[in-house]
Amino acid sequence: MSLIIRTYTERDLPAITEIWNEIVQAADSFPGDHPLESSEAADMFASQTETACAELDGEIVGVYILHPNNIGRCAHIANASYGIKKGLRGQGIGRKLVEHSLERAKAHGFTALQFNAVVCTNTPAIKLYEDLGFERMCRVQHGYRLKDGSFADTFLFIKQLD
Repeated sequence: MSLIIRTYTERDLPAITEIWNEIVQAADSFPGDHPLESSEAADMFASQTETACAELDGEIVGVYILHPNNIGRCAHIANASYGIKKGLRGQGIGRKLVEHSLERAKAHGFTALQFNAVVCTNTPAIKLYEDLGFERMCRVQHGYRLKDGSFADTFLFIKQLD
C-alpha cells in the first residue's frame, strides 16, 4: 500500500468531485445540500488555499480542502473539509489527510485549524480530531439538517498550530 498525498491536478477533478458529491448526497457531514456540477467543482477546488488528494496505488481515494475560516482580521485561522472514498474509510487515510493539512496550514501561515460544524453522529471524525489534539469548544444544538429533515447537533473543534 503506497499512499501519496499531493496537490490535486485537473486530471484528478472527476475523482475528487465524485468523492465530494457522494458525501454531500449522504447528508450526514458536509454542509452542502446539492452535488457539484463539473464546472462548480473545478471553481470550488481551484479557489481554495490548498486542495490535496490522497492517491493509493494510482487511485484517488481522498481529498481535502484548506482555506481561511473567515475574512480579514480572522483570516489567520484555517478551516478544512475531508472526504474519503466510500469503502475505504477506517483505514487511516483520513488521519493522513488531516495530518497533512495541519502541516500545510502552518506552511501557509495559519495559526490554528478550526472545524465549525462537526456533526455529533460523525463519531470517527470526532475520535480522530480528539486523538490529534483538537479541542472541542462547544455544541450547537440542531446545527445540522439531516437528509430526512431532522436535526443533529454539531461541535466546534480547534487546534492551535504553534
